[in-house]
Amino acid sequence: MMPKLLAGITSVAMAAAMGGWGHPEPVETLALSGYKVLAPIRHGNLTVFPVVAVKTHNTEEFLTLDEGLRSGDVVVTESGVIRPMVRRPNMRPYNPGGGAEVNRLVLVNNSKRPLLLLAGEIVTGGKQDRVIGKDRLVPAESDPIDLSVFCVEPGRWVGKSMKFGAMQEAMAAPAVRGSAMGYNDQAKVWSEVRKAQTLAAARVPAASPQAAELQSTTSYASVMQNKEVQTQVDATAAPIENSYRSLIKELKDRNAVGVVAAVNGEIIWADIFASTELLQKYWTKLVRSYAAEAMVARVNEQEVSEKAAQAFLENFEGRRETVENEPGLYRHTEVTGDGFKAFELTSLLPKTGFDLHIAKMAE
Repeated sequence: MMPKLLAGITSVAMAAAMGGWGHPEPVETLALSGYKVLAPIRHGNLTVFPVVAVKTHNTEEFLTLDEGLRSGDVVVTESGVIRPMVRRPNMRPYNPGGGAEVNRLVLVNNSKRPLLLLAGEIVTGGKQDRVIGKDRLVPAESDPIDLSVFCVEPGRWVGKSMKFGAMQEAMAAPAVRGSAMGYNDQAKVWSEVRKAQTLAAARVPAASPQAAELQSTTSYASVMQNKEVQTQVDATAAPIENSYRSLIKELKDRNAVGVVAAVNGEIIWADIFASTELLQKYWTKLVRSYAAEAMVARVNEQEVSEKAAQAFLENFEGRRETVENEPGLYRHTEVTGDGFKAFELTSLLPKTGFDLHIAKMAE
């Protein structure tokens, strides 16, 4: 797979691209992919490499899940509960088809902007907390859509509220996120949730009230929002966020669009967006998710090189490719390669045709 965001890069554009932290780079040493990793930001056993691109796109029209839930324009609820108006005159009325289901929610986008959903985003409430299983776009002023999700709260099936909210400034750590989007397996998701709970509890002093709270909950969101766990995540995430903010002007000028993340010297994930603005909107959530993964890993502060991170970005050759199309809305491509899975969400809305988000997970 060669992401559409990278297609058609000319030698002129490549010659104009910048390398290092602001020095012109010869054409022959610029990444053929059109992406380049910059010097890493490190803290403890977590390393993140900012990624810059030859080209970015205007993404102002796209709404994020956090923005939509906060404004009330986006409504998520259990299947069988919501009955909003049907806007298109020839559209058959939405039939919820029964009651609530573990792996199914219903979403309505009432805003005038298309909604971007990322795999790994967590919605809390309803009968149990869920994680979104696949990147997708939801059209503006949508009719109700079925939302494929995975439970991240085994054990509860009692309604907290009719609607769902977002897990603020956080998303699932790569291990949980990868189980959902990479393997489409509820059992794997539950296994990773339990593992995260066990490892997080082991990092908290047994006599602490927070330890009892961790032992009693089955909710992944509650584990990640536990005060002691948040303190430990902050210890890793905050310095990296601060470093990013100190470099933000330079990164904007360089077309920063993503990040490659490594824990204990091993690359685990990459997230690439169509614009610097989209990266900024998701930056805190992503860094905290990487930090959550680093927190529960046995600390071994090995370093990973820029060369290795660059190689990870450039390898998109796969053995198997699966494409899902929503005509006129989006295309979702999944590629399985040697040691990785990659996911590409391409907007097909008018005047777009570019990749909104590319995620790549190491296996």
